[in-house]
Amino acid sequence: MQSSYQTAIQPPPTDPTAIFEYFRGCYATELLTAAVAHFDIFTRLRERPQTEAELSDAIGLEDRPAVVLLTALRAMGLVNTQGGRLHATDLALNHLVPGGDFDVGHYIGLAATSPGVLQIVELLRSNQPLDGNGTGTAFIYRDGVESAMEATESARHLTLALAGRAKNVAPSFAEAVHVRENATILDLGGGTGIYAYALLQKNLTARAIVMDRPEVLRVAEEMADQYGVSDRVELLPGDMFNDELPADVETVLLSNLLHDWDIPECKLLVQKASRRLPVGGQLLIHDVFLHDDMDGPLPIALYSAALFSLTEGRAYSAKEYRSWLCEANLVPQAIKPTLVHCGVLAGIKE
Repeated sequence: MQSSYQTAIQPPPTDPTAIFEYFRGCYATELLTAAVAHFDIFTRLRERPQTEAELSDAIGLEDRPAVVLLTALRAMGLVNTQGGRLHATDLALNHLVPGGDFDVGHYIGLAATSPGVLQIVELLRSNQPLDGNGTGTAFIYRDGVESAMEATESARHLTLALAGRAKNVAPSFAEAVHVRENATILDLGGGTGIYAYALLQKNLTARAIVMDRPEVLRVAEEMADQYGVSDRVELLPGDMFNDELPADVETVLLSNLLHDWDIPECKLLVQKASRRLPVGGQLLIHDVFLHDDMDGPLPIALYSAALFSLTEGRAYSAKEYRSWLCEANLVPQAIKPTLVHCGVLAGIKE
């Protein structure tokens, strides 16, 4: 690797995590206002603590949007779970129930008709991502559905936009991950491939296969040249749900991928990846992780709302990911933090 190439293993001089928190902070306003002014959640819970299923049914939300909303409210300290039922906390009861001496619900309600709040309410009720409506999606590809990832200009724009975070996080990712000598790494839905290229720059005998949509791989090819790893990269166009995955891979990487999909699709991808691994091979889930009790952290709960708005997924807990790994005969390892709230959870093939 020559010095004229870009490096994917040199950490950024400053930690950009706070910038991402500021950027995603708008979802706190939108979810809180939705809970107060559109779903009246705290009045409902004051009258009677309810199970998640009962509350979801009462406010007309399916499971995925209900999880996104309630996780954020837990992380805000407004709702907690006791004995299997949701309760409003003292903070919510004192300040967010109409008629209370210290009620600020009308103040929150000033934002009730703002475009962002109305949009998140509609997304929660429809359980569809932006531009979904049953005919298309914003950031993901699904066979038979119109997708921005199939058009050259939009696929390039979205892929390069996501590269901004990857360039910052890839160095710490490569530091946290070990791959064997001469390993072949399958970067599934790899986008630009930057995370795989960081592993190649750190492990000079490794090779990588980046599998994604054809228009996305145009950008991945440019990046491979810029990072000086083109001779060790295969760019494989395909549909990860319907096509067979490459054989003879020692490591499968799912970096910031599973959070784009609902639980059945996540389980399918983990199972498919596991079947391609030899004994001792590893599946790497590089993503954000909610607490096992689904009560935060707040920045990840807000990121979950962003994912919900733009994809068919949400943020998942470490417990959820571990269960999928175990179902696929993979042994979960300890999570190793990277950057911008991300971490790596490895599953080793038994």
